[in-house]
Amino acid sequence: MTRKKLLLHLILFIATFFTTVFAGALQAGVNILTEPGKFYEGLPFALTLMSILLAHELSHYIASRKHNIQATLPYFIPAPTLIGTFGAFIKMKSPVTTRKALLDIGISGPLAGFVISFIVSVMGLSLSKVVPVQETKEALSLGDSLLFSTLSQLILDYRPGVQDVLLHPVAFAGWIGFFVTSLNLLPIGQLDGGHVAYALFGERHSYLSKILIPILLLLGVFLWEGWAFWAIVLLILGLKHPPIYHSEIPLDGTRRFLGWLGFFIFIITFIPQPFKIS
Repeated sequence: MTRKKLLLHLILFIATFFTTVFAGALQAGVNILTEPGKFYEGLPFALTLMSILLAHELSHYIASRKHNIQATLPYFIPAPTLIGTFGAFIKMKSPVTTRKALLDIGISGPLAGFVISFIVSVMGLSLSKVVPVQETKEALSLGDSLLFSTLSQLILDYRPGVQDVLLHPVAFAGWIGFFVTSLNLLPIGQLDGGHVAYALFGERHSYLSKILIPILLLLGVFLWEGWAFWAIVLLILGLKHPPIYHSEIPLDGTRRFLGWLGFFIFIITFIPQPFKIS
């Protein structure tokens, strides 16, 4: 890799770190443009979220190199959003030759991101506060996945409908980590879940894509418009998966288990209505 390309990765990483610090500080009620001395207010959120994204993308990168597939280092995307980023990605620069390699690359990122998200969610929820639901009226409310809801109940033992949870920044980053994991594990096109589905089912992977796109559009109409936007983006990117050279070589039992584990993680982290006004 040339020094110029390495510098680009580094600049994007540093820029994304600063935008996530800025976003984390705003969540704490601090504008570091006017109060730069309080930048530390954004560190718990930024460090946690960057760790999740870095673990996800580096796992893809390491799995690619393990199978002798050329891939770039992670590109981080800074953005003026609620969380300070549009995420990160790597780019594979050579074709995937076997189902084994495809599944390893596809599942490695979500698994790593999921593990880190689980750990920080438990830590962050233990630092979160339970308040009467009246205190969160007209505020942006986060939807719950099966997993995050279960963790909240076990750790905080609050009464839904009567009480609400004010998430600690570390818990919020964990919630985002689960949400990003579920997005990536959608078995559509060339998402991570699409790679896993293609490794497991071959060309039959396309049926899943064709079924799930209309479902996302319906969710976009009735629950959260972001699903409709995501469905349109996936349609533009394409629902087909590039073929692999040696598709006749089957997966071993361990990798089949990991593939189905990925679908299970998708189910327990999926949030039908991620954002709503209380």
